[in-house]
Formats: sequence, C-alpha cells, structure tokens
Amino acid sequence: MHLVELIPTDTTQPQILEQLETFLTSVMGKGVVRAKDTPNFIANRVGIFSILAVVAEAEKFGLHFDQVDDLTGARLGRAKSATFRTADVVGLDTMAQVIKTMQDNLPDDPFFPLYETPAVLAGLVKNGALGQKSGAGFYNKEDKAIKVLDPKTGTYVDGGSKTDELVGRILKRPAAERLKLLRESQHRQAQFLGSIFRDVFHYIGVHLESVADNARDIDLAIRWGFGWNEGPFESWQAAGWTQVAKWVQEDIDVGKALSTAPLLSWVFDGPVAEKGGVHTAEVSWSPASKRFVPRSSLDVYKKQVFRAPLAGEAGADPKTYGKTLFETDAVRAWVDDRAGEDDVVIVSFKSKMNAIRPSVLDGLTQVIELAEADYKGVVIWQTSALKLGNPGDAFSAGAKGMEPFVRKFQQAMLRVKYASVPVVVAVSGIALGGGCELALHSTKRVAHIESYLGLVGVGIGLVPAGDGLKEAALRAATAASAVNATSDLLKFLQKSFENAAMAKVSASALEARSMGYLKASDMIVFNVHELLDIAKKKARALSAVGYRAPLRASQISVAGRSAISTIKASLVNMRDGRFISDHDFLIASRIAEVVCGGDVEAGSLVDEEWLLALERRAFINLLGTAKTQERIMGMLQTGKPVRN
Repeated sequence: MHLVELIPTDTTQPQILEQLETFLTSVMGKGVVRAKDTPNFIANRVGIFSILAVVAEAEKFGLHFDQVDDLTGARLGRAKSATFRTADVVGLDTMAQVIKTMQDNLPDDPFFPLYETPAVLAGLVKNGALGQKSGAGFYNKEDKAIKVLDPKTGTYVDGGSKTDELVGRILKRPAAERLKLLRESQHRQAQFLGSIFRDVFHYIGVHLESVADNARDIDLAIRWGFGWNEGPFESWQAAGWTQVAKWVQEDIDVGKALSTAPLLSWVFDGPVAEKGGVHTAEVSWSPASKRFVPRSSLDVYKKQVFRAPLAGEAGADPKTYGKTLFETDAVRAWVDDRAGEDDVVIVSFKSKMNAIRPSVLDGLTQVIELAEADYKGVVIWQTSALKLGNPGDAFSAGAKGMEPFVRKFQQAMLRVKYASVPVVVAVSGIALGGGCELALHSTKRVAHIESYLGLVGVGIGLVPAGDGLKEAALRAATAASAVNATSDLLKFLQKSFENAAMAKVSASALEARSMGYLKASDMIVFNVHELLDIAKKKARALSAVGYRAPLRASQISVAGRSAISTIKASLVNMRDGRFISDHDFLIASRIAEVVCGGDVEAGSLVDEEWLLALERRAFINLLGTAKTQERIMGMLQTGKPVRN
C-alpha cells in the first residue's frame, strides 16, 4: 500500500512530522498525506463510505455482487478487485470494525444512517465467513470454480453476471459525456453508476473541510489507499465542476441522494466556481483557508522532478519537460534545463511498451555520441515509471525484430557497454528480454523496488540473442577467476543458465539482484518518483571520479563441451520425465551451448564476438524450426506462450 496518512495534533512538534514525512517518502517509498484527527482519517472515511454507497445502490437497483464488481473495477479505473472482492481480501470483520468506528464516533454526521453495518455483511461475519482468510465471504472457491453469494438464499451460486454492452460503451466516453449519459439512461446499471458517482461527490463536497486540509489530500489518499486511477475530486472536475454540482444538488433536493445535507457554498460560489474546480496550476482548494494552497515544499520533494500528478493541475509533463536535444518517432533525448541539472542526457523511448526496435537503437547510439562530445553521462529513463502500481507499465517489454536486427542489437549493446561516458539505466516495471539485456550492459543500474527483470526468449521459442547470454558467460568467468576456480566454471554458470532456460522473471528488484540481473553495487530505490533524480546523480558521480569505459573482454574462459554435456544430461532426464517438451529441450540445449562457449575444450579462451556469433547462430537455428514458428504465431495471436 503506497499511502501513509500523518495526523498532526496540537502537541506534535512540526519538525517531528517533517522528519517522518521525509523518512516515509524517501526511505519507505510511500506517498504521504496530512489528515485531520477525525474517525478513519481520510482514505477509510471516504473509501468506506464509497463501499457503503455501492452496497446501498446495488440493493436499490437489484444488482448481483459479481455484476457490481464488473461495473466498479477496472472499467472505472479502480482496483481490479473492485468492491466485494476487495472486501473479501481486506477481511469482512476488519471492514465491519472500520464501519463501527464511524457508527460510534459520528452520530451527528448527516450521512450517519448509511453507517449501519449492511445486513449481508453482518450475517457473513456472524457465520465466520470473513472473506479470503476464512475461505469464504462474498465469494467462495469450490474446486476451480469461483462462486458468488446469493444473499436471498445464503448459498453460493455460479457467477458470471457482466456489464451490459451499452453501459460498457458509455464508460468509454469522455468524462462529461459519460456522466451525462449515465444520468439520462434508463438502464439500471447506468443509473447505479450515476448514483455512486453522485454519492461520492456529495460526500466529499460536504466533508472536505472536516477531514482534510485540501482537495489534493483526498484525491491522493483515495488513489494511493484504494487503488483508484483518479481521485473523486479529479473525476468531478473532469466532468465539469459547475454542471456536476448542479446535478448533485438537484438529486439532493428531490430525495434521490443518500442524505439531505446540501452542498456547501464554496462549491458554487467564489474561487472554486471561477476556476472551474478544486485543482488549478500547482495548487488545490482549502476550504478552511479559503484559498488555493500549494504542495508541500519539504526538501525531500526536490528529488522528485515529476511529482504524483493530479488532473487539473499544470504539473510538469514528462513528455515535454526540459530542453529537447533531438526527438524522433522512437526516442526523445533531453536534459533537465534547471541550473546545475543540464549536464546529463536523458533518453526516453516512445515505442509501445518501450519495446526496442531498430529506430530505438539508432536513437540510443545517437544519444551516446552526443553525450560523449558534450555531456557527463546518459540516463535511460521511461515516462511510464510515473504510472505507479500498474504492472503493465514497462521499462522495456523487450526487443522487436529478427535477423539482421539481432546483429544490430548486439552491436548497440556493446556501444552502451563501452561508451566513454557512464550510461545509467533507471529501471521500473517490467524489463524483459532486450530490456533486461540493455540493463545488463549499462554502466550502473538504478532500479525501483517493483522491477521485474528476465530473459524470456524461451516463451517464443528463441534464445536470448541481445548479448544477455554472452554477459552470463563473461560474468561467470570473472566470478570464477576471482576465487581461482576457473576449472569449475559450470558452478558459476548454473544460475544464469536456469534463469534463461526457464524464462525466470524476478518478482522484485531484490530478487533481480539475487538472480544476477542487478549487481550488489546497483542501487534499489523505494520511491519511483525519485528514480530519475538518483540515476542522474549516479551518472554525474561516476563522471566526477574520472569514469573510464571497461576494457573489451578478449580472453574469456569458457566451460566448453564437457559442461554442455553435463547440462544436457540433466535436460534429458527432464525431457524423458515429461517435465519439459522436446522443443524445450532443444532451446535449453542451445542456451547451454552459448553460455558454455560452444564445442571447445574446457578452459578455452574466447572473445565477446565469439560468444555473440554463438548467440546469433542459435537464434537463427531455432527461428527455422516449425515449433518456434508456432510459438511466435501463438504469442502474436493470443499474447500467451504456447507450450509445444
């Protein structure tokens, strides 16, 4: 969970809060908001109300739990677990306790009647069905089937209720049009969605001043605490502040809302109405102060070139920020043009999923040449790093192309490795295949904790051929030499071979370090918003101490044919035991041949080009097989690996 709420009290020294916020932001990698000392603070106060509103409106419109989850999850830009699955994961007893806090401490709240524990929730808790931890809650897994509770009978039935196609199309419309269509539709799913939007807007319009200093803190708390892509004030403002406010008040006046409490005057009058919302430029509305207030100016935030954005703010756009040195359809090369920050070239890819194509390689080579002439270093950083918590975001999803692209890619990786200026890669999200190989060849790696690295060519029936296997052989030789164990190279190769042959992907940056994709000297960063700043500082520091490119490896000791035979013997057992297919055996054998240096005597000395030629030969050999072609076509058609 990214969110941490800090609650100042009358007796808390301000510097203590500042120290805590700095520590939580930088060391723990958290998003910090300041909350008022009110029941459930910000996130749970607004978030639990939202869930209670969903429960009430779902009952009103007669929607099933699984249908509600399909409506209120990813389609709304919220957590995939949506409403009732989220409740199961949190624990229904925990949720009941949070609701009870509101029951016990908010008797004068105009929404107090809604704080009653829903009967279905109370019944589940009473029966010990506490959600995921007890095995049953709103959902229950029976064998391989996920069943959903029927509240009328108290039994679990087959699910599968989905969003109507018409409503699905409405949800894809722009914000203002979407809300208007939901409001005007007679479809009960649309009316349900329009109602839950109205309920949350109503609630935050009434309670902003009592729970938070400003609208920004509510939006960030809900985004970071409940997994919404967009906070409730952001949604309101995007749909048209004044029009939505009128719609909400109309529903209050005719008794459609969950409370008769009117929206407060600041919603309709004064600066908010004039500006068209609560977020403008880099400030957000504070009802208590009766003005728009800026973000925190603590020093820790100076390390965040791009702070968590809010819709309606005019924050820095990572796609245009700074001074552009050159831009193509594949890459943008730029510098941070603030004083003292313009000595490192930053390159960001523009391809889908930041995949490495020939034009990306051309741009990367041009960046290195530019930096070698006039700058202290290069940082490879992607704008997708700012999309916190979305595992679909990529540092690079891999390389796209076939021979002769493979040779071009290999040469580009050598250009990165042997550049006369440090090349620092800032990794966050997935770095697969070519993305992982790019990281391996950079001078240093600065990785966000949520980084997933791996050589995954096996999934499409190919060996990694972008210097990744060459690096495995080189690193094994270096490690063996350091402890005078060159006669036992296979021991140092085993982990790298298994990683590639089994297409293993690290579950975090820490695991990537244990797998050998990150070195012990590479920095792991916990706050993704600090990634770029730290990478720039790393490049600058390397330059300051007189960075020199490594010497080209010309005498690499390899394990040779005896190690290949040993690996193949174990592969035969796996194949004959049907743990792997015949084609898996072939691919793994080709990987073994590359990392062991080919059909040579153990201890033979080879250079990098020898190993790269082995990579290319294995790649082309497999590309010509029917089984690999089936895997490639299967991946293109379904996005999933074919096991053949």
